[in-house]
Formats: sequence, C-alpha cells, structure tokens
Amino acid sequence: MSSTYTHIAEFGHLEEIENPAETFALDVLVGLSETPKRLSSKYFYDDRGSRLFQKIMELPEYYLTNCEFDILSNQQNQFSGLVNHEAFNLVELGAGDGRKTSLLLEYFLKNGLNFRYVPIDISEGVMRTLTTSLDKKFPALVTEGIIAEYFQGLKWLQANNQKRNLVLLLGSNLGNFNKTQANSFLRHLWNTLNDGDYVVIGFDLKKDINLMVGAYNDPQGVTSDFNLNLIRRINRELGGNFNVDKFRHYATYDVFTGAMESYLVSQEKQQVFIKQIGRAFSFEEWEPIHTEYSYKYLVSDIEELAVSTGYEIIRNLYDSNRFFVDSIWRVCKIALV
Repeated sequence: MSSTYTHIAEFGHLEEIENPAETFALDVLVGLSETPKRLSSKYFYDDRGSRLFQKIMELPEYYLTNCEFDILSNQQNQFSGLVNHEAFNLVELGAGDGRKTSLLLEYFLKNGLNFRYVPIDISEGVMRTLTTSLDKKFPALVTEGIIAEYFQGLKWLQANNQKRNLVLLLGSNLGNFNKTQANSFLRHLWNTLNDGDYVVIGFDLKKDINLMVGAYNDPQGVTSDFNLNLIRRINRELGGNFNVDKFRHYATYDVFTGAMESYLVSQEKQQVFIKQIGRAFSFEEWEPIHTEYSYKYLVSDIEELAVSTGYEIIRNLYDSNRFFVDSIWRVCKIALV
C-alpha cells in the first residue's frame, strides 16, 4: 500500500441546522397521531440499533449480506474500472461497520487507485468505531468521516471537493422507500452530485416468498429486538413509558406492493405517555405501528427507476444465486443550450 496516504478521521464538519432531539420528538408526535400509526425506520439506527443491525447481518437467515459479499469479493474490477487513474472520492451512505466496503478498499489500495474514503453516517458511535477499525486495518487509507444526514454530508462534500464521486448505497437501503419516496431520494441524490459521478445501489430482487419472510423473522429474535429498540429509544431519549413487553414485532410480505413490511403490535389496550411531547397516545388491542418497508425489485423495475430519475445504468452485478444486484449508475446532467 502506498505510503503517501494518511488516515484522517474528522468529525462535526457540519453545523447543526436543526435540533435532532426536537426533530425526533416531532416525527414521533406526527407518526403516532396518524391512523394507522407509524414510526420512521431512520430512527432504528441509534448506537444500540446500529449494533443490533450488525448482528442481523450475521444471521444465516439474512441472505442479503452474503449475496453482497459474493458480488464485492468476485467483481471488484467492475468498480475500479469506472475511475481509471483519476483521483476520486469513494463515498458511502450509511457505512455501518465497513466489512463489505473493506473488500473494495483493499482492492483499490492494492491497485494504487488515488482515492479518499468518505463514509457518511448519522451515528457518531458507529463512525468512530468504523474509522478506528479502518485505521488499524488500512494505515495508508485516507478516511474522512462525516456525521450527518446523507444529503447534508453530500452538500458539504460538493462545496469542499471537486473530485469525481463514486457513491455507495449498499445493502437494501433504498428498499426502505416506496416508489414515490425512492424517486424523490434519487432525484435529490442526483441534484447533489456532478455529471459523470457514479452511484452503486444495492437492490434485493423478488424471489421465493418464504426465503424473504425468513430474513425478517429470525428465530433468534435479533430482528425483533432491533424493531423493539425503536420504542426503547423513545423511552430513553423522549421520556416515554412504553412497556416493551406489551408489544411484539411482526413482519409480512405484501404480494401486491412487493414489500416486506414490519410492525410493532400492541398486545393489549393501553396508553403510552411521552414526556418530551407532553401527551399520551392510546392503543387498541392488536393495533399496529408501522415501522419499515423493504421493497423488492424486478430488474425491469430497476431500469425504469434509473431512467426516470436521471441516471444511466452502466452494468448490473449479480450474486451467484441472482438473489441480489449491485447496480452501477452514472449521473447524467445535460446542459440546456
């Protein structure tokens, strides 16, 4: 590895434009006041939730992780060929523990590519763990961690660096959005990037229903704990008095929408008071709180999504079972004359 690289782990690049606790409280107020009730899946990922999700990725039922390891282990040259010898930023949205990305980092370093790794994650604990781990594993790697929402981080990067970007949205993160939300997210992403930048997006493909359902209902109960941590977080941070034992995790597949759906279900009639919001919320027996969508795709869905949001598909990389695809897109911006 080149000795010219230096590890950099900087935090707090962005000034806070809003109070995260107030935003959390407002989102909980709005979500629990609706019918049906809902809570945003983005609040799964406090430090404890992020650690639980790392455990989920190690579960044998959660096939998505092994599928993407397969792709990143065997098709690394498909990524490096995008940037040739130019300097670039390898940007990752929601980096987690970086185990999958390490396969690319090692390959890029061994092949002498001139790049800087820029993970963007909302959790400072996750970011510090990641950069410390990478510092030990790849001493020559230049890493600049950004703790922020994705688009805040990308806007900061756009304003402070003019290199080409190769953006990773691995796993099945985009699947948390319905079609309208996915279109909005991708257009917003397009707007924060430059013409010719690349985006790699993981898509979980439609397949045997039992296989998909099993990935969200592991017998060890880790996925259940992950979902229940959302109301534990409300208790910790907003002064809620949820009795976790009175709720259960439930996940199912909707064959019409093509989405795995996750819920927290109240097992009895009850009221929950949240101090920071200053009000109580009533639950009927067996009333659900919707917590997550995880949409599954056909290849034709992916093609339509790319074209409609301003991207060109360069290639699709499949795992050996064709359960999952990492789709490589180029940002296309045509100047109007």
